[in-house]
Amino acid sequence: MKDIDDTKQPLLEHLIELRRRLLWSLATLVACFFLCFYFAKDIFAVLVQPLIKAGQGKLIYTDIFEAFFTQVKVSLFAALMLAFPVIATQLWRFVAPGLYAKEKKAFLPFLIMTPFFFAAGACFAYFAAMPWALHFLLSYQGDVGGIQQEALPGVGNYLNFCTRFIFGFGAAFLLPILLMILERAGIVTREQLAKSRRYAIVGAAAVAAVLTPPDVVSMLLLLVPLYGLYEFAILAIRITHWRAARKAARSGPAVSAIVTGPQTEEGPEAPPGGGRVGGSGPI
Repeated sequence: MKDIDDTKQPLLEHLIELRRRLLWSLATLVACFFLCFYFAKDIFAVLVQPLIKAGQGKLIYTDIFEAFFTQVKVSLFAALMLAFPVIATQLWRFVAPGLYAKEKKAFLPFLIMTPFFFAAGACFAYFAAMPWALHFLLSYQGDVGGIQQEALPGVGNYLNFCTRFIFGFGAAFLLPILLMILERAGIVTREQLAKSRRYAIVGAAAVAAVLTPPDVVSMLLLLVPLYGLYEFAILAIRITHWRAARKAARSGPAVSAIVTGPQTEEGPEAPPGGGRVGGSGPI
């Protein structure tokens, strides 16, 4: 098995290959979009369940085109979810021939884990973060100085709220994969990550402020798991190193001799001059 595909191709063939991969990805996205557009109402019915559980039973739209464009956005949102495995596969097939076998073996597991981590973040947003945030945000309804204050969210506004939460949490849950790739590539080390915890908290707060709606509860709902994922990445890197060291130790003394060199019974390395006491050079 060759360590790398040494087939040489001119630049034009690489561009043709890239175009073919992009066309496959685009065709998959378009097909998923029309499929999801047919079920757009059912998909949106799933997205509004956290709002219903929070006690809000009404959505309005004030723009005549808002309801239609909401269905289009729902279809595109669901199509991106469905088409992501195909798009990622096409990207991998374009990049993989230029990688060494060791690099393929190192990066392929991270590519496989990406959809699962993103799905975990999306599920956390849907089942945990969104209901808490909606309960907090809708708690401002009621009598305010003799005036009844009532929340009437629009369909477009609520869809933006959902997609921002789901995509934000899904992307944030990819942090362990990113850190492990950087560590595997030698850009950062576990010691550097462990010493940068205070900066990680500040960075997590900045990311949470950007990816969530502008309220403290939503920000904390992303900040806490984001920093927890940072600690999880450090632990995963430590376990990886421990397993690699254990595997090397199990390889036997032959491998250790190859790595460390032959052992001799002689004492310390002789000093310059042949080791003669009081000598300062060759005889």
